[in-house]
Amino acid sequence: MVKSFRGEIEEKPKRREMHPVLVADYMATRLVTFHPDQSIYEVVHILLARKISGGPVVNAENELVGVISEGDCLKEVVRGKYHDMPVLSGKVADHMAKDVVSIGPAMTIFDVAKLFLERRLRRFPVVLEGKLVGQISQKDVMKAVLKIKG
Repeated sequence: MVKSFRGEIEEKPKRREMHPVLVADYMATRLVTFHPDQSIYEVVHILLARKISGGPVVNAENELVGVISEGDCLKEVVRGKYHDMPVLSGKVADHMAKDVVSIGPAMTIFDVAKLFLERRLRRFPVVLEGKLVGQISQKDVMKAVLKIKG
């Protein structure tokens, strides 16, 4: 307590200033991306070699145009069941998801966590001014939470 001419004044404990925890702070920026004209065969090879389950599809200007996943590739394999031979033909553009939910880098970790629960997705591409700048996963959000807590 501090005494002054006004009597005793109780000092308030200093509050730590809270800054929003942003997607930009925790998103992955070194991504494996695919192009619409790549073959499904090539995509499967890359997915297996990189041990990933999918990735964003971008055009020549690095604009997000879709997402390709293991599931999309499996659909192509199933087409081959009629020939008793897996088929891995076709292009990414023919099999990718085109209605992709993306987010901005200024979104908070808490808002994206809520969006993960609502949309039941494992990752979101991060887009700024129409260009792909990163990707955030549920695991990235969990890492952010542990860091904040610590």
